[in-house]
Amino acid sequence: MGLFGRTPSKDPKEQVQEWTHKIRKEGNQLDRQIRSIQREEEKVKRSLKQAAQKNDRDTCVILAKEIVNARKAINRIYTSKAHLNSIQMQMKNQLSTLRVAGSLQKSTEVLQAMQSLVRYPELAGIMRDMSKEMMKAGIIEEMLDETMDSLEESEELEEEASKEVDKVLWEITDGKLGEAPLPPEATPADKASASAARVEAEQDDEEGEELQEMQSRLASLRS
Repeated sequence: MGLFGRTPSKDPKEQVQEWTHKIRKEGNQLDRQIRSIQREEEKVKRSLKQAAQKNDRDTCVILAKEIVNARKAINRIYTSKAHLNSIQMQMKNQLSTLRVAGSLQKSTEVLQAMQSLVRYPELAGIMRDMSKEMMKAGIIEEMLDETMDSLEESEELEEEASKEVDKVLWEITDGKLGEAPLPPEATPADKASASAARVEAEQDDEEGEELQEMQSRLASLRS
């Protein structure tokens, strides 16, 4: 027991190492979830192909929706993994700061990552407990918002989901069902690359013309 009957707080270095271990463990569990979903997706793909051979479009649409949902779930897990990796990197930074300053420091990055992770059902419990510990340690100072995003889909979202289903049908049935996806729009980076390539090509053309003129002048001088 410490002064005034309170137990001494946990050593900051041990605390950070404990958080790092928990985060790594949760990341491994998310990897297992991804592999499990991917295995189920492969089964659904096979069923969809069989339904397509029987011209059972209704079943194909239902199975395509399952594939769309599976892929969305995987993307969401990857996003959660990115947040976990961000926290893990920040914990390494905390250990480095601890060696120099002797104390843990506030981190906006950790707060933002925890804010996102506490909304993920599979991680909510451990992230909520970890956030309380981090508040006591002084790394974050705000309460996390656990409000879940609205699950109601607007007409725009439904239209987007319908397009995703069409893409999956087209992909799995080799174009027998669904609609071909539109070509991806050029990103600003692609446009910049194309512009740079055009400028480089124009410069090459100009250099080529200048070289030909020089060769012509040399030939006339020799003659």
